[in-house]
Amino acid sequence: MRISLCQGLLTGAIILNLLILYFVSRAQQQMMEKRKELSRGSRRAVQPASPFGGALGVIGGEHGGMAVEGHGRGPRVTVILREFENFENYVGDVANSFLRQRPELPFLAVTDTFPYPPVVLPEGARLLVLSPSPDQPPQAHKPEFHVQTEFVLLVPDGVELEQPRVFERLIKELEGEGGGPVRLVAVPVLARSAVQCLHLRVNLKEWTATYSSAISGSSGSVCTALQGDAVVLIRTEDLFNLSVPLGHPLFPALFVQTTLRGWKVKLLESPYFSANHRPLFSSAHNQWKADTRLKEATGKLMRSFGLKRLLLPEGKEQWFGCTKETPRCFGTVQDDTPDYLYLDRWTPPCCLRALRETTKYVINVLESSGVRYWLEGGSLLGAVRHQDIIPWDYDVDLGIYLEDVPNCDHLKNLDSGSLVDANGYVWERAVEGDFYRVQYSEANHLHVDLWPFYSRNSVMTKDTWTQHKQDVEFPEHFLQPLVPMPFAGITAYGPNNQRAFLELKFGEGVIENPQYPNPVKKRLDRSKL
Repeated sequence: MRISLCQGLLTGAIILNLLILYFVSRAQQQMMEKRKELSRGSRRAVQPASPFGGALGVIGGEHGGMAVEGHGRGPRVTVILREFENFENYVGDVANSFLRQRPELPFLAVTDTFPYPPVVLPEGARLLVLSPSPDQPPQAHKPEFHVQTEFVLLVPDGVELEQPRVFERLIKELEGEGGGPVRLVAVPVLARSAVQCLHLRVNLKEWTATYSSAISGSSGSVCTALQGDAVVLIRTEDLFNLSVPLGHPLFPALFVQTTLRGWKVKLLESPYFSANHRPLFSSAHNQWKADTRLKEATGKLMRSFGLKRLLLPEGKEQWFGCTKETPRCFGTVQDDTPDYLYLDRWTPPCCLRALRETTKYVINVLESSGVRYWLEGGSLLGAVRHQDIIPWDYDVDLGIYLEDVPNCDHLKNLDSGSLVDANGYVWERAVEGDFYRVQYSEANHLHVDLWPFYSRNSVMTKDTWTQHKQDVEFPEHFLQPLVPMPFAGITAYGPNNQRAFLELKFGEGVIENPQYPNPVKKRLDRSKL
């Protein structure tokens, strides 16, 4: 059999990729074995007075001076400065402060891209750029290849080391926890903003992180997150077991991940680090630039973690999901099962917010126009169960009387085309069938569907039907009278016998037995409700 040139090139590329994967895997394994060997060696050491002993061995060349165990014991801590601004920083001063007191310490300044203007570092300190470069091997940009010590000390920009034995105290505290839930130890930086212990709860199913204030107490407060300037010690193995070990901004990235693993941080009152370089920025303009970059980085980080909403201790909210100006957070729904259900998540909170806003707006228009409406299908089910939209639903359904459509200026002329009203909502005839749809905006297609019914022999019916099993005829007496009920923060109208109406549509016991719209594709695990 003849092999074409393309087939030969493809085979060669596959073999080359397999070889690269093999050697990278071997390198990672050797690095982990070396790190464990150093950890065992440090625990076997005879001199307990200091975690730092003996001369420091250094590998030169392409490894850029990575610290290894030399005569006696090598250092147990690598200092990492992760966050600093290119346009104004004190990275060189921080490195000098640490290396003057403890010259044996490995010191890494870590940045996403090469800083401009370039950072000037003293001898013994190195710059690690996380962005990959096509002319270098992959390990050159991975921090786990550049840390061979047992612990990592994470420090903010502008700090100074005045108490050289602070390392011993922190290591003693962390080792004293015995590998329990406390996996990080922190001490404050003496600055204008005090460090706060916070409780953090991360609910990935609801795309939400909630911060609350922890009860302040004596030194040794244990919590799940910190706010403010602090120096943090963590075991190297723990740090690099995180999916994003050195994310930016550092504290949100770190504590979201550690919280999901059930880890805690102990905040000590002393010892402490000083910070003569405060405030960090010499002008209001540079402070504004730093604040803007922090806001952008936080949004990027939260979106990458799948978090759309932050609830802050002071009661404020931060949103990182869709708006009127952006597309919604999920694409076209297939088989009644939106993509987020396959990720074991529910409707993003920004989408629920948009649906509530649209529902309130549409109901106000219908009521002011004299159009009779009622909560239909899954929306009525959500109102009965939650007084709100079902947590995994992706639209809102309202039934309306067909004969009332001419009363509403937003609906009566849609045969000639869609309407974008003064508030940016899009009113249109749906392309999937003979019903109306109101979209949140031209960009964001979260929507409320309006299903027109008419009475025939006291039965509410339509001329066209969808394949949804709840789209069926029903006796008009369910609508005589319509009754008010709470829904999505407002009072809406629904059928007068809601249980009977819902069981006619969905089957007996539907209220007490929640289930996803298409259990064949994705079934709800009720044990996790």
